[in-house]
Amino acid sequence: MVLEGVIPYTSGRPLVWAVKCGHEAAVKLLLERGNVNPNTTDGLGGTPLFIAAMVGHEGMVKMLLERGDVNPNTSDYWGETPLLIAACNGYEGVVKLLLEREDVNLNTADPGGETPLSRAAFNGHKGIVKLLLEREDVDPNAADDCGRTPLFRAARNGHEGVVKLLEREDVNPNVADNCGRTPLSRAAGRGHEGIVKMLLERNDISPNPVRGCAEAALESAAYNGRENVVKLLLERNDINADSTDEHGRTPLLIAAWYGHEGVVKMLLEREDVNPNAADDCGVTPLLRAAYRGHEGVVKMLLARAGVNSDMANLIEKASLSHAQKCRLHAIAGLLSEHKSLIPPLDGAEFTALSHPSRQI
Repeated sequence: MVLEGVIPYTSGRPLVWAVKCGHEAAVKLLLERGNVNPNTTDGLGGTPLFIAAMVGHEGMVKMLLERGDVNPNTSDYWGETPLLIAACNGYEGVVKLLLEREDVNLNTADPGGETPLSRAAFNGHKGIVKLLLEREDVDPNAADDCGRTPLFRAARNGHEGVVKLLEREDVNPNVADNCGRTPLSRAAGRGHEGIVKMLLERNDISPNPVRGCAEAALESAAYNGRENVVKLLLERNDINADSTDEHGRTPLLIAAWYGHEGVVKMLLEREDVNPNAADDCGVTPLLRAAYRGHEGVVKMLLARAGVNSDMANLIEKASLSHAQKCRLHAIAGLLSEHKSLIPPLDGAEFTALSHPSRQI
C-alpha cells in the first residue's frame, strides 16, 4: 500500500508504519502487545515518538509518552530529537506534552548547536517560545555554532512577538555572533523597524559595536538604505554616527557608495559626522559617490560646508589603481565644468572598487 506523505526508507516495522500513516488505533493496539519495541527506528533513525512529534500527531505522542520505556531524547541520524523537531515545526501541543516529562532534555542541541528555543525563535513560534521560557532549566542565551542566540535569530527574521518575550533581565541583547553581528545590527540591516525600536528601549542595549570588528547597527542600516531605522538610531544620544567598520568605512561613506540619498542627507545634517573621513584605502565619501555615478549624493556632499572638494588631491592620496584614478580624474574634470553627467561603470570597474559583500 502506498500512502501520500509517507516518509521513504522505512524499515517496514508495523509500529513505525502505523505512526507514519497516522493510524492512532493501530498504534494503540500494537503498544498493548508485549513483544513490540516502542523505541524501534525507521531507516533514518527516527523512533515512533520522533515521527509522531515531527508531523504533530498529539494523540500518538501522548500515548507513547505515557509509557515508561519510551526514551523522549532519542535522536535520529541527523541529531534531531522529538523536542527539536516539534519546536521547529511549530507543534505547540506536542511540545507541551514533551515538557511534561521530567526526563526530557530541554537544551539538547542539534549538530549545528541549535536548541529547541533557538529553533522556535527562528521560525517565530511565539507559543512554543513562551512555553520554553517558563522553564527555569532552559538557557535563553544558548548560542549555536555560529554564535547566534535565540534573540539574534528572532530579531534577524523580524519576529516581534518572540523578541518581546525575550525582553528579560537574563537575556543579553548585545551578544554578537561569530561575525561580530548583534541582534540590533541584524534587525537594523533588514529594516525591522519595530524590533529596532524594542531593542533600543532596553536599558542594557549597546547601539554601537560591542567589539572592535563588530558590525554597527547604524552601519548595517546605512548599507541597506533603511532610512526609518537610521532615523531611530540617530535619535539616540549615545550613538556613534561616525563609527568605522573593519575597513575604516563610516556610515556616511557606505551610504554614499550605494547611493542612499536619504541616509546621506540625514548623516550630513549632523555636526558629529566627518564628511571627509576616508577608509583604509584613503577613499572619501565624495570619491566613492563620484566613482559610482551617484550624482545626487555628489551634489549633497559638495554643498556640505567643510567638504574637501579638491578631487585631484584626494585622488592622488588614495590607494587606487591607475585605471581607477584615471576614471576619477575624468569625473573631476566633468564636475569642474559644471556638467551633471557622470559616465556609468562597466562591470570590471564596478568590481575593482566594490564594497565587500555582507551576509544579510
